[in-house]
Amino acid sequence: MKLRSLLVAGLALLAPTASSSQALENSTTTYYNPVLSGWHSDPSCTQVNGTFFCATSTFITFPGLPIYASRDLINWKLASHAWNRESQLPGLSRRTTGQQDGMYAPTLRYRDGVFLVICEYLLASATTGVVFRSRDPFRDAAWADPVVFAPDRIDPDLFWDDDDDGRTYAATQGVALQELDLATGALSQPPASLWNGTGGEWPEGPHLYARDGWRYLLIAEGGTALGHSVTMARAWNVTGPYEPCERNPVLTNRGTGEYFQTVGHADLFRDADGAWWGVALATRSGPAFETYPMGRETVLFPVTWDEGEWPVMQPVRGRMELDGLGRALPPPDRDGVPGDGPFNADPDVYDFDTEGANLPRNLIHWRVPRPDAFAITAAAGLRVVPSRNNLTGVPLSDATTPELTGQRGLSFVGRRQTDTLFVFSVDLTFRPREVGQEAGVTVFLTQVNHIDLGVALLPPQQSNDSNSPCQIGATSQLMVWFRAEGTGTPPAPRTVPVPADWLDGDKGGIRLQIEAANATHYLLSAMPAADPKAQVLVGVAPAALVSGGNGSFVGGLVGVYATCNGAGAGDECPEGGDAYFKRWRYTGKGQYISETTVV
Repeated sequence: MKLRSLLVAGLALLAPTASSSQALENSTTTYYNPVLSGWHSDPSCTQVNGTFFCATSTFITFPGLPIYASRDLINWKLASHAWNRESQLPGLSRRTTGQQDGMYAPTLRYRDGVFLVICEYLLASATTGVVFRSRDPFRDAAWADPVVFAPDRIDPDLFWDDDDDGRTYAATQGVALQELDLATGALSQPPASLWNGTGGEWPEGPHLYARDGWRYLLIAEGGTALGHSVTMARAWNVTGPYEPCERNPVLTNRGTGEYFQTVGHADLFRDADGAWWGVALATRSGPAFETYPMGRETVLFPVTWDEGEWPVMQPVRGRMELDGLGRALPPPDRDGVPGDGPFNADPDVYDFDTEGANLPRNLIHWRVPRPDAFAITAAAGLRVVPSRNNLTGVPLSDATTPELTGQRGLSFVGRRQTDTLFVFSVDLTFRPREVGQEAGVTVFLTQVNHIDLGVALLPPQQSNDSNSPCQIGATSQLMVWFRAEGTGTPPAPRTVPVPADWLDGDKGGIRLQIEAANATHYLLSAMPAADPKAQVLVGVAPAALVSGGNGSFVGGLVGVYATCNGAGAGDECPEGGDAYFKRWRYTGKGQYISETTVV
């Protein structure tokens, strides 16, 4: 405990000096960004009968394409996932090799009583366009199998031109326009070139809007890093010619010292009173762009759009003020949102004590998991059957051992890190029989960016950290094992023998904990579940390890895993390595909304 106190005190010196302020309650004229904290990139939103709905990118994770619902633009409940069954896109996840392949940049729209999500699943070898439909966005099962189409480019928009018999169009990166048959997936050829932006790289993320006789085209430019921006053009006809806005870029934080950077990939929508709003992705990194473990998050900004004019978008900041704009947020309303999913900003309190229950909706996997790899048992909690590949495996390759690449499913499940400061912990019951069997907790960005604290059966090692190690035979010893890899230089691995009295099943097993004590470092600790005061700080790791690098499009997850570290054959590990987790807790402790302000 003394060591932990000294380290926490030392880490506090590394963090910015933060002024504390209370979260805004019941205010309709001031709010904090991000409104969807944690990794929620490429947002697209619509409003139906006073309820707002948003979808975001999920890349390789499953279930994918979350649909969030809100009555007040601030409290967002996870309603469903459009891609929630492997049978909707059979085999596609197993063919995914890249760490940032998968579902790119959805567009969410509503028409004639139906919600539609159009997206593209990107692989190194091909791109598959998908359109999911549902009449009930609060049920996973209501999302039908997708209509599949064959696009040449990413980031599809969905637009109906009601001045031209309601023709349906898909606009994609570039910007290219094609008619899309929503029944068959057929695309008109050749694509029509609309507008290539103002000269910034990667003109992408197009959205079309019809207003006052004009067709407005909004796109992202400059890449999704510090040069990111939003630009617009308009035409009297959907096929052009398009004239650019003289104020381009209409939204950006590039070239500034703002804490919120990478602002771009926006979408615009109206509330029930007709007022316009916008969402975009942003990164809480400051211009240094070094530490941003939550990746690209969703921010909200007010928009003024007068008749016949260009929209005026308010700059993205951590604290947004609506006074003087002649508008307000809808009144706070959590109870008016149906469905049984969690609100994004709420803590996790999961005991996994209902036999056969489904996993909580906000828990996700890295690719589609193997069948029966996860199950909830009333007596023992969440059972995780280990995968041969550990969290790294052999990523970025599908060569000779696909069972070790992660393509057949990592035995990992996690939730988004949604707070700058948080504590995450679980209680683990684990009785490994073979050397190399391991289970634990992780801060996970990709298979080459993660910070792990596991309990593993390892060959005996010398250690001064315990007088009573748990010895299993003459050739193995149960250890708490800290290790990390990622962007920059990782800390040295460390092992600490597990005291024998920690394994008493009647006392609840071993509690593993991850704490973000400041904006730059994680503390990883172990303790007996029955005596948290006996906590041992095993490792400290910089959040920069899980910022950018091979995960520049995604964001940090915290969760649990089990592996046999390559032992076994085919997809199967040696027997005896199943891990059981109970008392899953995630509690947010604070959000940085500027370099110096925590709320």
